[in-house]
Amino acid sequence: MREIQDSQLSQSRHLLTGRRALLAGTGVTCAAMLAGCTHDANDDGVSSATSGTATSAAGSAPAANALAATSQVPDGGGKVIDAERIVITQPVSGFFKAFSAICTHAGCFVNSVSNGTINCPCHGSRFSITDGSVVNGPATRPLPAIAINVEGTSIFQR
Repeated sequence: MREIQDSQLSQSRHLLTGRRALLAGTGVTCAAMLAGCTHDANDDGVSSATSGTATSAAGSAPAANALAATSQVPDGGGKVIDAERIVITQPVSGFFKAFSAICTHAGCFVNSVSNGTINCPCHGSRFSITDGSVVNGPATRPLPAIAINVEGTSIFQR
């Protein structure tokens, strides 16, 4: 009987050691992944599609935490990201900008990007896709810029 208990105790210790090793390995992996995160000191909100190294398998689907894929933002246009209250534009091919999607006139959400402007449906305010400045009132203040990074084919908020 004593031999069976000793054998079971030995097996339990082996499993415990294996679990500790697994947890330690997981911790090291997480730390290494976090160490790979970088911060770009360039906070002008402009990000080029050539920066970064991450790519998606399909080339058109954004990475897991990305706001959008670069292919989802048309040249000379933009895309409104409703859930994040952000509008991403591509005023020049390969260069992306982001702005708040909340109109500075009355707080409505902008709902479209066309003909070089970000458009608010409430009172007709229009903002430039290049710098968020007012193109047509009644808004008098520009849309605030939001800092983004382009990594491969994915666009991330900084």
